[in-house]
Amino acid sequence: MTTAHDEPVRYERQGPVATVTMNRPDYRNAQNSAMTYALDRAFYRAADDDEVKVVVLAGAGKHFSAGHDIGTPERDAHLPFDRKAGLWWDHSDKAGAEGRFARESEVYLGMCRRWRELPKPVIASVQGACVAGGLMLAWVCDLIIASDDAFFADPVVRMGIPGVEYFAHPWVMPPRIAKEFLYTGDRMSAQRAYEVGMINRVVPRTELSERVTELATRIADMPRMGLALTKRAVNQAEDLQGLHTGMDSVFGLHHLAHAHNAETAPDALGGMDIRAMKKAGS
Repeated sequence: MTTAHDEPVRYERQGPVATVTMNRPDYRNAQNSAMTYALDRAFYRAADDDEVKVVVLAGAGKHFSAGHDIGTPERDAHLPFDRKAGLWWDHSDKAGAEGRFARESEVYLGMCRRWRELPKPVIASVQGACVAGGLMLAWVCDLIIASDDAFFADPVVRMGIPGVEYFAHPWVMPPRIAKEFLYTGDRMSAQRAYEVGMINRVVPRTELSERVTELATRIADMPRMGLALTKRAVNQAEDLQGLHTGMDSVFGLHHLAHAHNAETAPDALGGMDIRAMKKAGS
């Protein structure tokens, strides 16, 4: 069963595989808050459904996700939502760092951490752009299958900000590769992402859906509890290697950068709207 086509996220189940699809193709699936909370509801739905063994996260249209919404007509960062990821207060009536830290603790770092802990395997099906906030969504997934036209980038250093909020860079790729990735803001091809170990497979664009479904169905043959415990075991190993505490420390640096921008630039993003980012080469 699929939700209405104008919803920001579609949900469909076929046998043991639930597919959660970001559905703002006209905006390259840029993530506004409405989409973020719709993703959260979809992941909860998959978690609650005993028939679902594996979840696929996909993006409608030509691109997986161009990242956080910093300039579409439906940008809603100023609006309040029922908070789900933590106990930080409503950001919408707070000024300065108080509001921004509260919002990003909820919809960026907080939501991604929740989704990483979904006790069922999640496969990212990536085509086209996987940029900035799109990386965060792919990185919380257990496996990443990319089409040969996919590319990955985190260009937010151009804003004076040290990477996106879910700062998994030194864990999903070697640290020196992560530095180059951030310092340049350049696109990383799917093939290069495979070579550095960030993704599992590169497949032809025309075969992406079929190959992802094939892998998801194969994994679904495993016992549910075994999959859940295996996921927990690997996640715990990553956290013992510093993933969780490392993200906390970089989240603070991220907000130092926002505060610095607010004092020295036109806004907390360093004056870099979507047009400026495109002009700069992202």
